[in-house]
Amino acid sequence: MILHFLITGLHCASYFGIDEIVATLTETRGCDIDQGDCMGVTPLMWAAQQGNQGVVRLLLARSDVNIDEPDNFGQTPLWWASYNGHEGVVRLLPARDDVNPDKSDSSGRTPLWGASCNGHKGVVNLLLARDDVNPDKPHSSGQTPLWAASFFGHEGVVRLLLARGDVNPDEPERLGQTPLWSASENGHEGVVRLLEGYG
Repeated sequence: MILHFLITGLHCASYFGIDEIVATLTETRGCDIDQGDCMGVTPLMWAAQQGNQGVVRLLLARSDVNIDEPDNFGQTPLWWASYNGHEGVVRLLPARDDVNPDKSDSSGRTPLWGASCNGHKGVVNLLLARDDVNPDKPHSSGQTPLWAASFFGHEGVVRLLLARGDVNPDEPERLGQTPLWSASENGHEGVVRLLEGYG
């Protein structure tokens, strides 16, 4: 049996950040710029995942690119750029009006949640600067961005989130575990001190 993975030359060039080839392929007749691969990942999404700013700029300049198109798991180009900590791409994508910077994936995880989980302080700062991002939005298991940052011991991100007046430091996830509980359980003393000293 032959498996068809729908990987095109444009997917590959976007993944590796080869601007010249992307520019040429997008002008080729019949090129489907928004074609997803077997996982629903578009060329723009590959470029965003890898932090290839040049390719992202090229694709954003086109009116026929759906820049908020999710993959099979509901993850958008901004979601992936945030999750992987690509600040330059995170600055580029929300400049377009057709991007929802608070869009959740199929598990309810927002771009801010992904950046907080992985300790990407610069990306968290960029997203928190926006009025259309909910800093306390939980995913399907009730874990907020603060909970995720506390669980993994990302002190810088915890500080940024606690500085917001609209973040509840005591918000438990579905099993009743608070950010302080998760930080304590995992031995993150610095985060514990921050949470205990809040307010």
